[in-house]
Amino acid sequence: MSSHHPHPVVALHGVHKTYRLGQHVIPALQGVDLTVQRGELLALTGPSGSGKSTILNLCGLIDTPDSGDISLGGQNIRGLDENQRTLLRRDALGFVFQSFNLVPVMTVTENVDYPLFLAGVPAAERRQRVAAQLEAVGLQDHAHHRPDALSGGQRQRVAIARALIKRPRLVIADEPTASLDSHTADQVLDLMRERGHAEGAAFVIATHDSRLTRRCDRVLSLLDGRIQS
Repeated sequence: MSSHHPHPVVALHGVHKTYRLGQHVIPALQGVDLTVQRGELLALTGPSGSGKSTILNLCGLIDTPDSGDISLGGQNIRGLDENQRTLLRRDALGFVFQSFNLVPVMTVTENVDYPLFLAGVPAAERRQRVAAQLEAVGLQDHAHHRPDALSGGQRQRVAIARALIKRPRLVIADEPTASLDSHTADQVLDLMRERGHAEGAAFVIATHDSRLTRRCDRVLSLLDGRIQS
């Protein structure tokens, strides 16, 4: 793999997005420009309704803009059909949520393995990669536990391991420290930083948490669907 990546991991140019609620038109984003580079941790802050979640949904290919362009690794995603979007989401993106979103009936190993299983990675390679990833997040001793046997911080580490197991270009994180105490939040953030830099993955993180924003590479503040300069 060459270390030369001319394209940002994700770029938004002049992105507008509105939602309709009955008779009301709610402008979620009003002309947002944003680029995120390899290995960068970008925090999005702002009050509820400021557009953070909309940016996550657009970067995560869960939603499409009304106007403007979004490119992922230099590829404009405007022309992609639903199937192509699904494949790109599967192969290039990882997700970390406030509520962990782990599968409760699966062990830690099975939760982290699941994206590789879905992607058709051979079993021997999956075992190797999952073991290495669990070691990287310090959970090798909990490999056979179920999520309900873990603390919140441990569960979030499983979620980070699962998000990174596919070696995604971009990890979308929605309030990843909201349910964690300060010490645990610090550990989870350090882990995200370290793994992001080690694996070249960019993180786009929506958060209200000042503990988190202090440790990100860059913080953008949103208000009424616009980035505040």
